Amino acid sequence: MKKWCLMLCGLAFAVGSHAQTLVAPTLAQLRQYEGQYQYTAGLTLKLAASPRDLCLYALIADARYRLSPVGPDAFRNQGGDTVRFQRDAAGRVASYAMGQQRFRLLKRGLVFPTQMWYPRQASAQPFAYRYTVPAATTDGLPVRTLQGTGLDPALLAAMVGKIVDGSYPNIHSVLIIKDGSLVFEEYFYEYQRDSLHALRSASKSFVSALTGIALARGLLASVQQPVAAQFPEYVLQHNSADKQRITIENLLTNQSGLDCDISNEKSEGNETKMDYSADWVKFTLDLPMLDQPGTTGRYCSGNPITLGRLVEKQAKVPLPEFARRYLFAPLGIKQFNWRFVPDSTSAETYCQLSLRPRDMAKFGLLYLNQGRWQGQQLVPASWVAASLAPHSVVQGVSYGYLWWLKYLDCNGVRYQGAMAQGNGGQRIALWPQQRLVVVVTGGNYNQQSPADELIAKYILAAFNKPALPAVSGTTSKTGR
Repeated sequence: MKKWCLMLCGLAFAVGSHAQTLVAPTLAQLRQYEGQYQYTAGLTLKLAASPRDLCLYALIADARYRLSPVGPDAFRNQGGDTVRFQRDAAGRVASYAMGQQRFRLLKRGLVFPTQMWYPRQASAQPFAYRYTVPAATTDGLPVRTLQGTGLDPALLAAMVGKIVDGSYPNIHSVLIIKDGSLVFEEYFYEYQRDSLHALRSASKSFVSALTGIALARGLLASVQQPVAAQFPEYVLQHNSADKQRITIENLLTNQSGLDCDISNEKSEGNETKMDYSADWVKFTLDLPMLDQPGTTGRYCSGNPITLGRLVEKQAKVPLPEFARRYLFAPLGIKQFNWRFVPDSTSAETYCQLSLRPRDMAKFGLLYLNQGRWQGQQLVPASWVAASLAPHSVVQGVSYGYLWWLKYLDCNGVRYQGAMAQGNGGQRIALWPQQRLVVVVTGGNYNQQSPADELIAKYILAAFNKPALPAVSGTTSKTGR
């Protein structure tokens, strides 16, 4: 997927006799490239032309990436590599090449649903938002109206309008829980209530919860338990006393001391290298040490991957099954997708969890309620408190146990929260003082997401009411 982390759509090139002239691509021109193609690691991707913005998109799993044209049958990806399409004797697109690799077109004539391109169904009438109370279902999530919540219906209507008119692109859902009940629930594009959505790095906070459950069940000794010793099957490279001292807590706080940092392209623990390695856990534990464990926060996806593998080793069941038994089933989560296989077969799916947004909201409410759900203590309250307490600083942001401890400023008021967050704009945001959980899902992959601005400007702003709220706050690169 990283090879198709593509730049924003540009203009197509038409070649003249002496120079290249920029012209806008037509939908018919872009549709020449549509179809299903071979891709790396035995996977496939689809190319689709959008009638809304006249861009060509690569669709990989549930993510889409815009292609930037640079010449006839040529596009450029974000890394600067050129993607060239080849045609057959009849002049039809037959394959594309990236570097020395060539990938064949496998199937033409694919039909893509119109709603995938529009936040709401296209209409000749101006969009007018009408609030509806979230549906009461059998999933165990209480619902109620906005009345008496302190949230501002006018601000929420304005937010939906901005999503629909494209001011905030690629927002897939926004859900709000206030005082224990779901009071706002809106979906966009092709996403609906029962659509599973990939969490990307927000999956890490679930690994944290499962670590706490494993500790409570006696499967792990303590957060101070050294990690390397739990993997005697590995003969580690760059072994040292410091590496042997890396603890479970060091992985939870991203302070392992390993040379692994998503913000440093030269890091030995580069995610792309890990993703295409045969064993992600060994790859991580083999990395050189940069400093002593517990001293410096660096965002490293290998840390929670190693934790997840440790939990399933000690539990003697796959991590998703452990989650189903002790977290998902008690929460009434019946639909999920989690292929936790940390090797090269997961290079394009990242071992990430996919959930319905309503179930993401349940997880947020569980943590807002100190680990209790419907009278049952699913996660120890002490673990929730430790997870949401500052232990390190990662990319300039306070960090707990695989939770970001972020603030958002609105009209001079600072709102302190905690977030499970992931690439593309995935958010499970807790605001304890407001008794508020906000879930946002989105598709702004490898670019700045508007999720935090939406939360501050249209949701938190209701609690200090000035007319035109200004937004600022901490941001971070979340990878994945």
